[in-house]
Amino acid sequence: MKVTVEADKCVAAGQCVLIAPEVFDQREEDGIVVLLEETPPPQLHDAVRESAAVCPAAAIHLAES
Repeated sequence: MKVTVEADKCVAAGQCVLIAPEVFDQREEDGIVVLLEETPPPQLHDAVRESAAVCPAAAIHLAES
């Protein structure tokens, strides 16, 4: 799985950070999501899928391999 985030679409809700803090973080200055792990390990895939599903801006994109 490869993860990408469209930072310009991010609304800084932080749901992804709560669900998968090993993969996502937020910049302190504006709350925009920062991707920590572009290719997360398999044990985090379910959390990343959930993060993408609850993102209010649909800014998280997954490419399943």
